[in-house]
Amino acid sequence: MSLQKRPTGGEQPSILGALKFRVPFVHYKLEIPDMLQGAILCVVPLSITALMTSVLGIPFEIAVAFVLLNNFLYLVHSHFGDPAVAGWITAGIPLYIAFLSGYPEGDARILALIALQLAVAVIFLGLGIFKGADALVRKMPTSLKSGILIGAGISAVMGEFAADGRVWTMPVTILTGAILGFFMLFSETAGPLRARYGFFRFVAQYGIAVPFLIAYIFGIIIGEVTPPQIEWGFTTIPFTEIVRDYSVFGLGLPPLEYFIDAIPLALAAYIIAFGDILVMDSLFKNADGVRKDEKLIFSPRRNSIIVGIRNFLHGIFAPFISLSGPGWTGGQVLVINRYMNNPRSVMDSYWGGATSIYWGMTIAIILVPVVTLFKPGLNIGMALTLLIQGYLCGYLAIEMLSRQTNLERGVAIIVGSVLATKGAAWGLGIGLVLWFVLEKNWFAKVYKATHDEAPDEDSGH
Repeated sequence: MSLQKRPTGGEQPSILGALKFRVPFVHYKLEIPDMLQGAILCVVPLSITALMTSVLGIPFEIAVAFVLLNNFLYLVHSHFGDPAVAGWITAGIPLYIAFLSGYPEGDARILALIALQLAVAVIFLGLGIFKGADALVRKMPTSLKSGILIGAGISAVMGEFAADGRVWTMPVTILTGAILGFFMLFSETAGPLRARYGFFRFVAQYGIAVPFLIAYIFGIIIGEVTPPQIEWGFTTIPFTEIVRDYSVFGLGLPPLEYFIDAIPLALAAYIIAFGDILVMDSLFKNADGVRKDEKLIFSPRRNSIIVGIRNFLHGIFAPFISLSGPGWTGGQVLVINRYMNNPRSVMDSYWGGATSIYWGMTIAIILVPVVTLFKPGLNIGMALTLLIQGYLCGYLAIEMLSRQTNLERGVAIIVGSVLATKGAAWGLGIGLVLWFVLEKNWFAKVYKATHDEAPDEDSGH
């Protein structure tokens, strides 16, 4: 098999028409830096196992199998024409825990999660199939878009620095990793260093993987991180046990009242996820402006349909407590930064990076020695991811508001503040009220019609 080449400025080759299916080594080549980065960052998806065991009572080995299934579904995006580096609906995790905690431990909580995940699937599929996602991205007022991003950014950072946040579980380790990660990705100094020194350019292409490793080793040395206990073998997926104990085929469909209870939270989860769609839309537009040799097309509709399918499959077979979302902001910026900072001769296509990061991560999760090696560092990986998400949301929101009025900026700040402190439903609801009351000019058409009909004094009439 030989790699198909694209014309300069065109889309990467694919098959199956509108499905845009891409095959490894035929339509993209594997990118070793992104694969290694994904392998190291397997700590991020594995960190959700702590909640699956404590909230849902799922054994650790089964929880790891759930994560492996989740990772395979991520690859559907990059293999069927959606450039997103997919992820969870992360910012809503505290809301999901509160919702599930209202049910008795055991099967009731599993059924409640199934109801929530299927409700989220219906929302994403409905908006995707009927083109609602594209319309939302295009027509939503800028003040609401940027307000959602501000709120998501503040929520991500607040959660890490809260009294029970991850930062305080190992403060020196996590803050060391955060400083190094931010320096590698965003520092004004890092760009010239990449351009001048080959070694720094080599290290920088691994994004936050190197800062994570440095922080992890440093944490073990200073005693904040427990040394790992390596085990051997391969991660298996016990399908029979999963179907019997955690799927609708073993437990049955949730009662109707479970679905009714889940609808408000499902809507809130979509509102939160919508912020990730806005982030990706902005990132891909920026990338298109930098890399003129390749055309990237991000369709919120396609993304929403695939997210809906992922949530549906999880809801039926293996309910996942973080839900399935449009994008993993931390991983997205790692791939897109490397893509923008390298010429075609170094990174041929964006699709190689977007797929390789999850091939590397998935292979790492299959290897039990890798899982047990990084198990003590799960909090570090999750904290770095959320802090980067907060930074990205913040600067993209400010960029959106740079050409807007003070009125729109003020509405955006209020929306973001309410969303971060009271939740997504409150934030969007207040944002819509402010838009109707403050931004929407209800008399614009009347004024224009009156003005157009008024006689022209200079015309002599």
